[in-house]
Amino acid sequence: MRSKVNITEEKLSELKAAMEIHKKEPGPLMPTLHAAQKIFGCIPLPIQKIISNELDVSIARINGVVTFYGHFSVEPKGKNIVSVCLGTACYVKGSQGILDAFSHDLNVKVGDTTDDGMFTLEATRCIGACGLAPIFTVNEEVFANGSVQLVKKVVQKLKS
Repeated sequence: MRSKVNITEEKLSELKAAMEIHKKEPGPLMPTLHAAQKIFGCIPLPIQKIISNELDVSIARINGVVTFYGHFSVEPKGKNIVSVCLGTACYVKGSQGILDAFSHDLNVKVGDTTDDGMFTLEATRCIGACGLAPIFTVNEEVFANGSVQLVKKVVQKLKS
């Protein structure tokens, strides 16, 4: 699902205020992008253009940073972000099956958001907890030793 970003004057004012603060410091791009992600929930091209004009940084550089770092997104994400680690340790211990179970149970493709905007499903690389593999996260909560059965419990809880 691709939904439209809500760009209001209030949010633009908040972004411009953040940029004014960050322009006074060395390296204002990253803190500005973090602010934009927080304010809008993503950093689509129209917001990148505003940042480009204000910071005098090329759109190509901004887009390169936004698309490189997994924290940033050019599309709005769901209220709940489900990330399944596909790093080597997790993959060997069955994380692909966990990812497939989330995709099935939430009715969403990897990298997409459900039509109701409630869930975004992501495949990630190493979360850094290989000894607890397979790992997945829901928002900021980490689930260790994941299984398809645990996915079903988590999805049921999230949907209730």
